[in-house]
Amino acid sequence: MTTSNGRRSFFQRAAGVFGLAAAPAAVQAQEGGEREYKFLPKYVRSQNYQSLKQSSHDRTGGNRDFFPIAAGATQELFQAQGPGVISHIWFTIAARSRTHLKELVLRIWWDGKDKPSVETPVGDFFGLNLGDYVLYQSEFLACSPGRSLNSYFAMPFRKSARIAVTNEGKEDVNAFYSNIDYLRCNALPSDALYFHAQYRQKTPNVAVTYPGPQKLNPDGKSNYVFAETRGRGHLMGVTLGVQINAEGWMGEGDDMIFLDDESKPAIIGTGLEDYFLGSWNFGGRDGATPFGHNQYGAPQIMMAERTGGRYSCYRWHGDNPITFSRYMKHTIEHGHANDRADNYYSVCYWYQSEAVTDFPAMPPVADRIPRVRL
Repeated sequence: MTTSNGRRSFFQRAAGVFGLAAAPAAVQAQEGGEREYKFLPKYVRSQNYQSLKQSSHDRTGGNRDFFPIAAGATQELFQAQGPGVISHIWFTIAARSRTHLKELVLRIWWDGKDKPSVETPVGDFFGLNLGDYVLYQSEFLACSPGRSLNSYFAMPFRKSARIAVTNEGKEDVNAFYSNIDYLRCNALPSDALYFHAQYRQKTPNVAVTYPGPQKLNPDGKSNYVFAETRGRGHLMGVTLGVQINAEGWMGEGDDMIFLDDESKPAIIGTGLEDYFLGSWNFGGRDGATPFGHNQYGAPQIMMAERTGGRYSCYRWHGDNPITFSRYMKHTIEHGHANDRADNYYSVCYWYQSEAVTDFPAMPPVADRIPRVRL
């Protein structure tokens, strides 16, 4: 199951990345060193943190275990003092509005910052970038039957963490259920980084026109930008929703990632479907098949290569987080050499040594709803 695998992988990451599960030095010495016990999985060893949860449970002891969120209102979901690590976020929502996944905005603040380091519509954060519920399971995000949304990104904080959701729609949300699992520890290692998630969209992208048949884009200056940041950290991946505005294959766009050099990309791929680890137009106009795997997928493919068609994709770099020391800009072409004008909606996920808060302004809610732009 998603929850079991996610919790196990989190414990492994917490032990290996954040150093939270090491046995006391005196115990290690008494046991004669750790090499003798490599056969033991980490989860059977003594852990040195406190497991906690904050949820939407009924404070009276009743069964109204949810938050109603009026139109225009903000509901705080989580507030904790550090050091600690958020290990799992679960939401499920009952709302009258059919576009509530785009109308509800998730924000997360680290260490008392005035601005958030996570700011994205709720649906987009969980990989539902076109506002549709689509069942899938991946290493870090999942949507399960019953419309339950899950995140297993580990999110460390040193001083404090706060999570809130704002209803920017015109209708009230009847019930917003929330369970947020976290741990409290004595300290975090000095190299523990802050989690970030940034939403962007282009509706539509501006198609580049060329005077002749040859189309060249060596520098990526007109590419779609997933995120741009300065500092030290590593890129974990993206989710992307595409609303097709014209007939034909929407891909062929190469991924181009700029690392510590703003003048040229350090990483260049071979096509949009290749970046999301599919191939051959995901199966083409009449053979496209949705798929979802641990590190990559396209769980939503509707009306492939037709005007009005929809694609939702995700790609994680968990096997090899893409590191940067001073600067990172993750981009992708919209069509070959940016020759298409489709709508893109995306979230980029990364870790950074400082809690970055300089994000582009969130587009108005009406502009976030996917619509064909002929």
